[in-house]
Amino acid sequence: MPEIEPKDPIEAINENILRSVSIDLLYDGMLVHDNIFDSSGDRLLIASGNKLDELQIERLKRLNSGSNNIYVTGRTHKTMLSKRPNNVDIEVRHEVEESTGYTKTKEETFKHLEEIADKNVNVDALKNASQELSKQLETIPQDTIMFLINAMAPVDEYLQRHSVNVGMLNGLVAKWMGMSEANIDRLVMIGLLHDTGKLIIPPRILNAPRNLTAVEYEIIKTHVYHTNELLSEFPEDIRMAVSSHHERLNGSGYNNKLKHKDIMFEARITAVSDTYDAIVARRAYQGPQSPFKALAILKKLSNVELDGDVVRVFVNNIPNDLIGKPVTMSDGTIGIIREFDPDDIAFPTVELSGRNIKTNEKLYCDSMFSDE
Repeated sequence: MPEIEPKDPIEAINENILRSVSIDLLYDGMLVHDNIFDSSGDRLLIASGNKLDELQIERLKRLNSGSNNIYVTGRTHKTMLSKRPNNVDIEVRHEVEESTGYTKTKEETFKHLEEIADKNVNVDALKNASQELSKQLETIPQDTIMFLINAMAPVDEYLQRHSVNVGMLNGLVAKWMGMSEANIDRLVMIGLLHDTGKLIIPPRILNAPRNLTAVEYEIIKTHVYHTNELLSEFPEDIRMAVSSHHERLNGSGYNNKLKHKDIMFEARITAVSDTYDAIVARRAYQGPQSPFKALAILKKLSNVELDGDVVRVFVNNIPNDLIGKPVTMSDGTIGIIREFDPDDIAFPTVELSGRNIKTNEKLYCDSMFSDE
């Protein structure tokens, strides 16, 4: 089960504890309410009561012995994060979603899924929706598609966005593998339908902002059964692929403990797409993680739980569309992705305040930057 993270990481900060943060979070006009200490945490850098300007900030950086970190109280850190600069050249998520048709696709797809949950099945409507989404994959620039998938979106829209995102990822994988148009459409439809059964799960369980109990987790797992039942009018191969996306190569998945080649290839693709989007999304019980962290997790699961060939396609294609994109760092600053190492995919090189820095376990990409 995933570990719980606070819904609002800023609010969860203890205001009275000193913490190490990036000096780049200091901003022009900042009123220093609490003392700020240098990178050692022992030497006073600037006393409370001062108001910073750009010249003072540059002076403090010189006094900080070349280090990028300073020590501040949690209260000061909260202020810094709430005032962090929003000067990154980025298209507003809402505008991108509207202009690309993502919003329309999301709303229409979810309407069709709700109709299925109400036993009002329209196979042709879903077929048309999947074909329309396949066309969008041809007309929307690939880096824009990845922006739509990685953007930090509202928690209460998770299920409808997740359905569309997995459909898009399935379609991209099919394209990257050189599949036919018919197979692309088919994989997109499987992605759109893969979590239909979750509409039967009680919202109090589905959206629980905490670890699920063992009983609740078993209830969540029944969404695969519900999906299979709800899709009774769809072709058998579609139902089989959708119903098997939680199976794992080593037999640790559910519901039938299938292994390796007993799992349909389409289901193995959907398993990787589903896992990737679940990691980068903002959930009720956890915050979003960066695409690089997601890819690192996929690599760790490769050939153990997830299909190694499919994971390799993700790792070989997704990072290129993240170069030049803004990212929120673990210390709250905003950086720009500059380079990545396929052998150390979790820690790309990021530009921070004009310097290219190789990220690591102490300073890492937290999530893709969003306007929200």
